[in-house]
Amino acid sequence: MRQIEAFPAGGDSGAAAARPEESRWGDVFDPSTGQVQARVAFSTLADLDRAVARAAAAQPAWAATNPQRRARVMFRFRELLEANMQALAELLASEHGKVVADARGDVLRGLEVIEFSCGIPHALKGEYTQGAGPGIDVYAMRQPLGVVAGITPFNFPAMIPMWMFGPAIAAGNAFILKPSERDPSVPVRLAELMREAGLPEGILQVVHGDKQMVDAILDHPGIAAVSFVGSSDIAHYVYSRGVAAGKRVQAMGGAKNHGIVMPDADLDQVVNDLTGAAFGSAGERCMALPIVVPVGEATADALRERLIPAMAALKVGVSSDPDAHYGPVVNAAHKARVEDWIQTGVDEGAELVVDGRGLVLQGHEQGFFVGPTLFDRVTTDMRAYREEIFGPVLQIVRAPDFESALRLPSDHQYGNGVAIFTRNGHAAREFAQRVNVGMVGINVPIPVPVAYHTFGGWKRSGFGDTNQYGMEGVRFWTKVKTVTQRWPDGGAGDNAFLIPTA
Repeated sequence: MRQIEAFPAGGDSGAAAARPEESRWGDVFDPSTGQVQARVAFSTLADLDRAVARAAAAQPAWAATNPQRRARVMFRFRELLEANMQALAELLASEHGKVVADARGDVLRGLEVIEFSCGIPHALKGEYTQGAGPGIDVYAMRQPLGVVAGITPFNFPAMIPMWMFGPAIAAGNAFILKPSERDPSVPVRLAELMREAGLPEGILQVVHGDKQMVDAILDHPGIAAVSFVGSSDIAHYVYSRGVAAGKRVQAMGGAKNHGIVMPDADLDQVVNDLTGAAFGSAGERCMALPIVVPVGEATADALRERLIPAMAALKVGVSSDPDAHYGPVVNAAHKARVEDWIQTGVDEGAELVVDGRGLVLQGHEQGFFVGPTLFDRVTTDMRAYREEIFGPVLQIVRAPDFESALRLPSDHQYGNGVAIFTRNGHAAREFAQRVNVGMVGINVPIPVPVAYHTFGGWKRSGFGDTNQYGMEGVRFWTKVKTVTQRWPDGGAGDNAFLIPTA
């Protein structure tokens, strides 16, 4: 059976080290078959200590490398990503379960942040004030933090690691990545490609593990900053523990994104957008759109009538099926969790319009499949509304008017993303200004900002004061040093500053 090791495996030599019998391992499943396809070797606390030591030894020279040369490594890495795109997507799909087309999108969205990181010489330019006082100039520079780390989730095993290590490494830091143990192969492959692109040894390393490794990273005195993406409860834990240990921390949590559908919206377009935003990647996205809020009963009835046949036309298949709209969820435990939430919705009194439980694919009877599910007449007092389901479940929450619809996402505990569908510019502008959510889409169902802006939610969707990637990311991974300087004037008769001619 295939074994997945840390990077570098067995130390800087790259040779895989023999692991003692008592080593801890994790199973990596093929979600389409339900079978274990690989085992990942969990790193030990000693492994982390060695990784931090290697990073600390390598980082000063990397930080002293001028930004243009660091950018050239990013350019070469970008070329390698494009050359290996299909292989990375297929590997990602085989462990996560998302279809290959979605997996390519995963890699591409990470590549966009790498492209932004290629511009690091511009992003690191400081500020300068001439004549701040008599003969005094002031300038500021951005410098790397040192050794930093990222803890990434299973749902985007290519994109989110690159969101983190791209700007961090380009800014001059050394980076330790702890990917999800559920689908760790692509993060290891990304580190290998970075090394192939010319990144010095020790600047990007991968360690594997579960909560034990997360705690070790948060507590390690040699790590200056940690970025995290995962569920909100764990994000709050990571933020609290990391800050208590003196670290800079950004921790992105869960979501329950709403899509407001105004009576003037193009319902055919809305339905097309919803089937992708709610069910794509089996709903395992923090920017999925699991709540739709039609304004007015007529809008709700018309939307529901269109959604049912559109959902029936969705094809759920294995990750390698090019005709499938989405594949299985990541593992058996998560499938059971999603189906439990569906039952919770039923028990709480929501109307189950389409039930996706019990879906079985011939020849893949043990796969982790959940069919598209639709609830109507969901209310705000239901747990199934308040909590993140993270599966292919769409809930209709009817609102009588614009103000009621606006309050739903604004009052919810999560504040990651929100969308409004309308032809009315005034309504859209009013909504964008007033809604208490971090990222807003206007006729855009999944409003993930482009790489040169920034990503981050509000309320329990994000802990810490700085967002990911873009200039916010550069600021997170650097610290500002401000210099105030004055050069004494020796006077016209002073020869101390004359340059010798011989």
